[in-house]
Amino acid sequence: MSQPLADLDWIPRPRLLALRRLGIATAEDLLTHFPRRHEDRYQFPHFPRQESDVPICLCGDVVKTSMRRFGGWKKIFEATLEESSPNALSEPLVCRWFNLHYVQKMIATGQRIVVFGKPRLRGKRICMDHPEFEVIENDEEISIHFRRITPIYPATEGLSQRALRSIIYRLLNEISNEPLETLVPSGLVQGERSDAIRAIHFPETWEARDAAREHLVLSEFFAMQMLIASRRSDASIRIGRAHHGIGALLDKFLRALPFALTGAQSKVIAEIRRDLAAHHPMNRLLQGDVGSGKTVVAIAAMLLAVEAGYQAAFMAPTQILAEQHYAVLRRWLEPLGVRMALRTAARQEESFIALIVGNENPDVIVGTHALLYDTVWFSNLGLVVIDEQHKFGVAQRARLTTREPAPDVLVMTATPIPRTLTMTVYGDLDVSVIDEMPRNRGKIVTAVRDESKLEEVLSFLRAQLEAGRQLYVIYPLIDESEKLDVKAASAEYELWRERLHPYRCELLHGRIPAAEKQETMERFRRGETNVLISTTVIEVGIDVPNASVLLVENSERFGLAQLHQLRGRIGRGEHKSYCIFLTSDQSRESSAKLTVLERTSNGFEVAEADWDLRGPGDLLGTAQSGLPVLKIGNLKSDADLMRRARGAAMSIFDADRRLELPENQRFRRLVVEQQGRTFSNVS
Repeated sequence: MSQPLADLDWIPRPRLLALRRLGIATAEDLLTHFPRRHEDRYQFPHFPRQESDVPICLCGDVVKTSMRRFGGWKKIFEATLEESSPNALSEPLVCRWFNLHYVQKMIATGQRIVVFGKPRLRGKRICMDHPEFEVIENDEEISIHFRRITPIYPATEGLSQRALRSIIYRLLNEISNEPLETLVPSGLVQGERSDAIRAIHFPETWEARDAAREHLVLSEFFAMQMLIASRRSDASIRIGRAHHGIGALLDKFLRALPFALTGAQSKVIAEIRRDLAAHHPMNRLLQGDVGSGKTVVAIAAMLLAVEAGYQAAFMAPTQILAEQHYAVLRRWLEPLGVRMALRTAARQEESFIALIVGNENPDVIVGTHALLYDTVWFSNLGLVVIDEQHKFGVAQRARLTTREPAPDVLVMTATPIPRTLTMTVYGDLDVSVIDEMPRNRGKIVTAVRDESKLEEVLSFLRAQLEAGRQLYVIYPLIDESEKLDVKAASAEYELWRERLHPYRCELLHGRIPAAEKQETMERFRRGETNVLISTTVIEVGIDVPNASVLLVENSERFGLAQLHQLRGRIGRGEHKSYCIFLTSDQSRESSAKLTVLERTSNGFEVAEADWDLRGPGDLLGTAQSGLPVLKIGNLKSDADLMRRARGAAMSIFDADRRLELPENQRFRRLVVEQQGRTFSNVS
């Protein structure tokens, strides 16, 4: 299986180069290049007479081809197909390709072709625009491609479906007697891996295809979960210390709060107390919707660590957020006698330098990723709190969490994470959820409006300003872009000053110097500024109770989770709040996305919808997700299989942590082989 394809003299060199572009270099790579779908080429439906949103697979004979020009240099190639056995009601199908000159060279009258695409009504004709197609040739290989359940692969230029399918078919025949090791516990899958590999490529029946897919998905998920289980196991035997005081500081803090904790907050604090008191490092993910009170929980954890004589580090993803968290934490912690310091790339509190020089360390250090670098000196780090962790890179966080002795780690996110992701990306973390909102939160009304309704929206904004409220206006860009027809904050700023005169408007975005940014935010917080025209620098953590209106321009340009985060900036006081999403995009995708936000304010429902619309890598920012590219499994649709694989992996590690039992020793390879890949955002 590890044999290089270059050693097989029957694969032509141009095909080898094309395979290499797909990342395929060995026999195993090729056999695990799984089909993205299968087509039933035993029998085809009659040509449709109506259009359809579902793509269909059809077969017909080319009776006519033509090339037409339009718009000067643009060309459209049309091939008219008729069914092989037409009846009196049969309609021809017109397949069209725009500006794809190579198609014209591949399709000729008299050929039989298979096409896959969505039929659309164009005038009185049923058309398929840019369908996938394959010419059926009557040769000795026809049985590989026709009259069977036929695999369709991810392909590349210079490697047709037919050529790729023929290579895989021949390779399967050449290795038919070679056993393939099944690295899965016996009770988890049915049958042998070699049979599953054969059946996923060339199944005899649809049932055989489904059984093969289940076998291969479980194998892939099991390998992932074995690595995650080994990480959990390694973390539990790492030497840590108990970072837990008697709780007097925490009790003093809770008594001073002007509100009672929710039941969910109390439950999560109890979970964290247990972790801090243990002698192995805490590795906990805290999920909570926007405004559910995660900061109070983080303060509770830091006070327990500080009281035990340790330092706590609080990391925020951006400078503006670090400074804001610093201001909030100072308000709560300095009256309790806790020494604070701020460290960001651009700003270092004077007290911080003096304390280090004097060898007298602050109890709590708030900062950005600047905290990761060696100039910052922790003398006795006991707890690391990472806020909005998906904004930090994997390697960045590892610098903090691999210190010896290991600190406790609490990772917080207000981007709720679908359950399957908590089993994978965060599978090596214990998960706590704050699933209850404080009672004093104002109601938020969300509305989607077309750009053409701007005048009505302006009247509403003025009425809110007259009632003494403040508002945010959010844009996707700082400056207008030549490439995108999108409004930008700095370009529209003057316009808003005119529209809302005499109310004071100010501009806030990431390129404004830090000190100026802070002053702007402070004026808005004190109520001296009525309107903040901003980019998404306000996305996380900004807290102004009197700001009760959020207007988002070009809202179709934002992701669903990001819009939900922005909406979390309002509804923080007693007043009813209003969130208005302006859009000029009438596409189905945009309206589906914005309708979700009109329908629900529950972050977990928004996360599931975002997952449906985008996919897991995108959900967390592809670069940060740390997920491997799954070859066959789908994290959403195969969630049940993931649960089974996770259960199997965890039960093996629970019974045999070092994989020493004879039946488990073969699984060591899974852990060692996968070590180079990162499945989790916190290692």
